[in-house]
Amino acid sequence: MSIGVHNIGQGCVTCLDHDEHYILTFPNGYGRQVNALIGIFIFNAMSILTVPWIELGGECSISCSKTGYNASIVFHTKPFYGGKKHRVTAEIFSPNDKKPFCSIEGEWNGVMYAKYSTGENAVFIDTKKMPTIKKKVRKLEDQDDFESRCLWKDVTYNLK
Repeated sequence: MSIGVHNIGQGCVTCLDHDEHYILTFPNGYGRQVNALIGIFIFNAMSILTVPWIELGGECSISCSKTGYNASIVFHTKPFYGGKKHRVTAEIFSPNDKKPFCSIEGEWNGVMYAKYSTGENAVFIDTKKMPTIKKKVRKLEDQDDFESRCLWKDVTYNLK
């Protein structure tokens, strides 16, 4: 009833304004109720099954060698019965600390709440209120052969 993609490896995000490089791992991706899509063509399965959706699941991490800060993030998949989609929890650690100074929970595509070690609670981020910002990406001819957009350009073109 689903298909999963297990992301192996890591990525690097650079914040040019602060000269910081963040190494991160990725959550797994899942397409749920895949057979419902097939069932539409055979019989009206949508009246029995839920609407297909995409979700993230699994653990990932983010770390910055310059500052020493790091985070552990868990993307929670929706349980078979009940529960919510798109849930995420995270803990953020100061350099060399074993206890997090901040814990985060909520929906990765909605509102996330922070609880600080001081006892303070606050909205961490509300993704629904964030403006859309266009990515800054080098031109394809300026990218190395194994940079993502260069490597996948033919697949992207054919999917379009």
